Amino acid sequence: MTTHPLHSLPIPNAWDRRGLPGWTYHSPALFDLEKTHVFLTHWQVAGHECDLPNPGDWLTFDMLGERAVLMRGADGVVRAFHNLCRHRGARVVDGDRGQCRGSIVCPFHGWVYNLDGTLRGAAQPTSFGDMDRTKFGLKPIEMQSFHGFLFIRFHSGPQPDIATLLAPFDADFVAYRVSDVLPVATPYWSTVLPVNWKSVRDVDNEGYHVPLAHPGLQDLYGRDYRDIFLDHGLNMSIGRYGDTPGKTWSVRHYNRLSRSRDHLPPHLAGAWTYYGMFPQIVFAFTPEGVQFYHEIPLGPGKTKLTGRLYRNPDESRRERIARYLAMRIDRDTSAEDQQLSIWSNESMRSSAFENFHLSDLEWGLRRHHDDLRVLLPVMTLDTAPPEDRIAAINQEMLGAAQ
Repeated sequence: MTTHPLHSLPIPNAWDRRGLPGWTYHSPALFDLEKTHVFLTHWQVAGHECDLPNPGDWLTFDMLGERAVLMRGADGVVRAFHNLCRHRGARVVDGDRGQCRGSIVCPFHGWVYNLDGTLRGAAQPTSFGDMDRTKFGLKPIEMQSFHGFLFIRFHSGPQPDIATLLAPFDADFVAYRVSDVLPVATPYWSTVLPVNWKSVRDVDNEGYHVPLAHPGLQDLYGRDYRDIFLDHGLNMSIGRYGDTPGKTWSVRHYNRLSRSRDHLPPHLAGAWTYYGMFPQIVFAFTPEGVQFYHEIPLGPGKTKLTGRLYRNPDESRRERIARYLAMRIDRDTSAEDQQLSIWSNESMRSSAFENFHLSDLEWGLRRHHDDLRVLLPVMTLDTAPPEDRIAAINQEMLGAAQ
């Protein structure tokens, strides 16, 4: 075993450089297994407590048929519920975010819920006979907070509580004072790509492509970019900037205006940092603010890329301009990654595609695939099983592994 200079985990001397086989990127039956075993049973980030400053403020999070609403109650506590009226299942709130004045009123038949999710009353209550209101509150969803970021999990799963899982990130999140951030004027963004979600993650899970595919980032970082891999599906990437004036307009002016915040420790000062967690969440920090982004799978060949952006509470005019320039660099990088994701996903259906042949610099991609193989061992098969047999074969392989 050796330790690559870019990694904190040892890399086998003769590791298998193949990735997932192409069939795993377009199989509807496998996608159904991913829905249950990868997404709904793992923590998902839905927002930050600063998105909900006042009682009655809410935001929504939808994933694979499940609908969540996170709301601050009259007591100041943020809670998560299924966005589903207990009468006929209608959404009790609609949209990305909003505000309820004292109560939640279902728009279908007017059932009224308190801000803590309890049922205040049904419209024309005598028509329901002897109904016990205490049994018809909004159904809760497991929710935990990490330095203000709100995580939900639709079903119990293999990951521990969020504080334990993200403990390796704790000191850095404290240093960034992320609990104190505020939303930017337009915090939410999204775009939809005609690709499998894994193609997006494959691109984002390695920095080998940065020098050629991302001229803006290469101009910003130069060669000072590294990936660090931790246990339990966590990783960190860091790129230091400012050593050169910058050739592109955005980088040149960003280097001139950006200032490291005084309270940041040396390893974070003058750097852009990225903190990733399995299966598909990334927190991206610059001195000017933070965003999280993730892929929300919509189908085997359709994925929504989305996230939220936040700024420092004491933002100066100079810092606001630097944040805008950072956004321009990040916007170009995202567009470049989106095109790479499309090209990569297209190749999975080609008869000429044999498999990946991975560099040591793509160890993060390989590790992500390995984590998926543990949850869904059917992904180890080079040839696609019959669609109607994939679930049964996976269950047999899980049983044999125990």
